[in-house]
Amino acid sequence: MNQLIRITTVPIQYELKINNARLEYSRSKAELEISRNEGGLSIKSRPVKLHLDSSEARNSVVPTTARSVAQTAQKGKEAAYNATAQMAQEGHLLLNAKIGEDVIGQIMQQRTAAPTGEFQLGFTPSAPVDISYEAADLTINYEMDKLNFDLKIANGNFEFIPGNIEMSITQRPEVRIEYIGGPIYVPPSADPNYEPIDVRA
Repeated sequence: MNQLIRITTVPIQYELKINNARLEYSRSKAELEISRNEGGLSIKSRPVKLHLDSSEARNSVVPTTARSVAQTAQKGKEAAYNATAQMAQEGHLLLNAKIGEDVIGQIMQQRTAAPTGEFQLGFTPSAPVDISYEAADLTINYEMDKLNFDLKIANGNFEFIPGNIEMSITQRPEVRIEYIGGPIYVPPSADPNYEPIDVRA
């Protein structure tokens, strides 16, 4: 009797993909900023200055109101002192007068006597002009250009990536059943190759 059924077993098929653990380092970016400060040349010049103070010289010719009042007051004091001294001297002469002595004549002679002594020749104005000056000044300042460098460096980053296993199934398991016999006729006598079974025996 021939085999009518063939059974085939198909095993499962899969693929394993293994990713090892790794440590990744990402480099940081360095940034450099450059700025420039411009210098320059500066020159400062101050010319000579001449100071003329003629206030005292003007006061000696035409005094101001305050100076004129002060001078007049001083002259008044001196005149009062001189008059007091003269009156005291004349009073002393009158007190010590003798009979027959011409005291009044002496007093009048002293009053009308010509002045004696040394005379000073004065000039107008009597006070000099105050002269002062400031010397010239020259200042030169030169400043070179400046370059500023600003370097910025950030720290790198480390990243740990754990390992993993990936499994992918390429063939599923299955059981295949195939009928490999010929056709089955019902009734069996319909088979062209049918041979009756001899039951006589």
